[in-house]
Amino acid sequence: MAAPRLRALPLLLLLGASWAQTAAPRCTYTFVLPAQKFTGAVCWSGAARPAPEAVNASEVAALRMRVGQHEALLRDLQRLAAADGAVAGEVRALRKESRGLSARLGQLRAQLQHEAEPSAGPSAGAELGAEPASALALLGERVLNATAEAQRAAARFHQLDAKFQELAQLVSQQGGLIARLERLCPGGAGEQQQVPPPPLVPVVPLTLVGSTSNAGRSLDTALESPRDQTLRQQGPLASPSPAGRPASPTKPAGPWQDCAEAHQAGHRQSGVYELRLGRHVVSAWCEQQLEGGGWTVIQRRQDGSVNFFTTWQQYKVGFGRPDGEYWLGLEPVHQLTSRGDHELLVLLEDWGGRGARALYDNFSLEPESDHYRLRLGQYHGDAGDSLSWHNDKPFSTVDRDRDSYSGNCALYQRGGWWYHACAHSNLNGVWHRGGHYRSRYQDGVYWAEFRGGAYSLKKVAMLIRPARL
Repeated sequence: MAAPRLRALPLLLLLGASWAQTAAPRCTYTFVLPAQKFTGAVCWSGAARPAPEAVNASEVAALRMRVGQHEALLRDLQRLAAADGAVAGEVRALRKESRGLSARLGQLRAQLQHEAEPSAGPSAGAELGAEPASALALLGERVLNATAEAQRAAARFHQLDAKFQELAQLVSQQGGLIARLERLCPGGAGEQQQVPPPPLVPVVPLTLVGSTSNAGRSLDTALESPRDQTLRQQGPLASPSPAGRPASPTKPAGPWQDCAEAHQAGHRQSGVYELRLGRHVVSAWCEQQLEGGGWTVIQRRQDGSVNFFTTWQQYKVGFGRPDGEYWLGLEPVHQLTSRGDHELLVLLEDWGGRGARALYDNFSLEPESDHYRLRLGQYHGDAGDSLSWHNDKPFSTVDRDRDSYSGNCALYQRGGWWYHACAHSNLNGVWHRGGHYRSRYQDGVYWAEFRGGAYSLKKVAMLIRPARL
């Protein structure tokens, strides 16, 4: 019996080892190395430890932005809470004052009732207490009104603050958009596109014109300063009234169709007349003595007192004063010249007292739908023709660019005119004192054929009248 058992023992041991191998987890090989010779990595059979997640820079930036927004919102809430606290403090002060006044009125009522005569009876006490009671009721009503007004003001403040926040955010977004657009709009060679400066007219005119001709001598009287015209008639280039006082019409009769009609009616004194142009009545200076009279002055420059660097609307309706520097207006001039053929007379004077004239036998302006386009006839005179280059050109201002130049001539020339590319005349430019001026661009009051583009004239005037006279 013992021998079979001994023979069965190895079999049992083999079965046990096989069962243990199948039931237990499989082991990896383990190498035992000397500690002093260990140089590589040691692998182990455990599960891999998850690596920590990498920090995302965009998420951090987003979180910082949100924190910044929350901080800004918190500051706004603190400011609103401070404002509400101030309003609440005012309401509490009003209520405290109301309680003090109520107590004082109660004391006064008790004192009056105590001092009342016994013979007056209860009706007298009621009459004495009626006035403090009414005063107390009135005070209470005022307190309620003040409280309601404070609540309405607080609500309005909240609305305005919310609106302000929206507008501030919109402005910020627009500023960023403009900056991006400026960066994304390069020129043809990788640089920002730049508009070339406007072309310049000759500094010295091709033909120097003085006042030695008969026409120039005939204008000497009209071109003299007001101080030297004590015994002479004042022309359109002189100050029409001393001390800046407005001149009155020669006769209350009117309004007239134009200055020529007033001249034909026998009014031979120059001054401010009222003219009817459609449904409107405008004031204009009528020159009734120069070259037969009947002239309507539509523009005058003489002392730089009026800023001619202005907008389209101002040039349309007119500005200045008829007895000084002024512009009659594009629309009134269009109304006048649309009634028939008109001639234009341009009078010029430099700082040396020399005068010149330019006469155009036809002059008119197209309606506003065509931007008051200039129509000119033939030139006559001794000033040189510096306006025909602007013929058939629309009127341009700093806010209505209609010129033929890639930039804005009105911005460079600092005025409003029938600019081309850009100007041979600029009678609505900057009035520079002394004649020759130094400026980055030619922006003076100049007539290129008379003293050149770098010389700002002292006095200029533009006059029109019907061509039939």
